[in-house]
Amino acid sequence: MPFIDVLLPEYDRETGSTRHVLEQIPNAALGWRPHSRSTEMGDLGNHIVDIPRWIAVVMTCQSFNLPSEADKTRPRGMSTEQLLSRFDANVREARSQLVGADDGTLCEPSTLTRGNNDLFTMPKIVMLRHLVLNHLVHHRGQLTIYLQMQDIQVPSLYGTSEDRGT
Repeated sequence: MPFIDVLLPEYDRETGSTRHVLEQIPNAALGWRPHSRSTEMGDLGNHIVDIPRWIAVVMTCQSFNLPSEADKTRPRGMSTEQLLSRFDANVREARSQLVGADDGTLCEPSTLTRGNNDLFTMPKIVMLRHLVLNHLVHHRGQLTIYLQMQDIQVPSLYGTSEDRGT
């Protein structure tokens, strides 16, 4: 079985679950943060929305240089509906980069750098799991905690949800 036939269903499950969590963000809570050192809920949502875009970078580049903090610009002041629209577009575009990827391509090395420093090099399929999917799941988990702290029910992700009773 080709690697992509294992990765795509996982991608579809995780992005679908992530969309369900993003749907729960109330517009009124986009500026909320649990602590002064924490990211605002809307900014966390924006970060989550951008993560699928990294698939195109992994699939098309041998190396990617992370921007410095000063170089990072994400749209601000977006509504939940706008976040969802961007997420849907990014998920569709990223999926189109994955469909039909062969094992040879997925086994090619990809390097993540910051400035002149190589952070790590790994096969593209590992980069997709490590840098994209695991990163998406991590920040989705953060967002579920934000939602719970705002007394917003969290959808079930891997089985039942105590919030939903399902």
